[in-house]
Amino acid sequence: MSHPAPTAPSILLPEVLGFSPQLLLDDVINSANSAVTASVDGMEMFLLRWADGRAKEGKGKSEDDITQDIEQGLVAFQTLLESHVDIAFDFFELWSLRNIFAVPADLPVVVPHHQGLDLEAPPEKEAELIAEIDDLRRKIDNQQRLKRLYIRAARKSRLQLKHSQSQLEKIMFLRSPQLQILGALPASLTQMCEEVASLPLPDPASLQQPLPDLAKRPWETSKTGYFHWAVGQSLAHSGGDGAQGASAVSRVAEVVQAVGTADQVKSASQPLKQPEGTTR
Repeated sequence: MSHPAPTAPSILLPEVLGFSPQLLLDDVINSANSAVTASVDGMEMFLLRWADGRAKEGKGKSEDDITQDIEQGLVAFQTLLESHVDIAFDFFELWSLRNIFAVPADLPVVVPHHQGLDLEAPPEKEAELIAEIDDLRRKIDNQQRLKRLYIRAARKSRLQLKHSQSQLEKIMFLRSPQLQILGALPASLTQMCEEVASLPLPDPASLQQPLPDLAKRPWETSKTGYFHWAVGQSLAHSGGDGAQGASAVSRVAEVVQAVGTADQVKSASQPLKQPEGTTR
């Protein structure tokens, strides 16, 4: 008994042929099974028409009996056909794989994607190429990570831009013409403060209040003292009946006290007098 000649590994056939032989044989077998199914369907349609004709003529068995016989016969016919097809195409598949799609091991075959390559490179060269491939893979991985970071940063920037736009919409009222007019006020106020600061300082001696003379009675010291004494006398004479009048007098006294004494008013008005011979 002769042994079959050694063949190349079947895994190389798809690379050489460009398709898988097993898939091609499966398609052929599926086509045969489809033909068997179509044959059974055609036979069923023919037998049903024949049974209808027999039933109309009133010959033979009843319609139900004929239909049952047809179904049983079709099942047996389909089983027989499928059995013969399976056996025949199993042999066809094995014969094809051993004869048609078999490449002898000693046949020099070059795979298309290996054509023009130097497959006899030394191990050092191969190790160098592998290191270069690893380096390229590492660079690709870094680029992918960088791309993910860029995408995340772009998403974050869009969110920040959206938030900033919402904040800008909230303060858009600051661009109104009324606020622009108000914006010019600080400059005027600054100029006013500078002018006030440039004014000469008053003489402290002119603003110094004279000490009260303890030897004089209250109404003899000044006009304010007289007013205080007069108010006190009025309150003493009115007693509890003139509460409304007392409050009015108190308000008058407070106003007089707020204005100051006659000497104070006179001394404060002296710096405003201009020397003789000057014009406004």
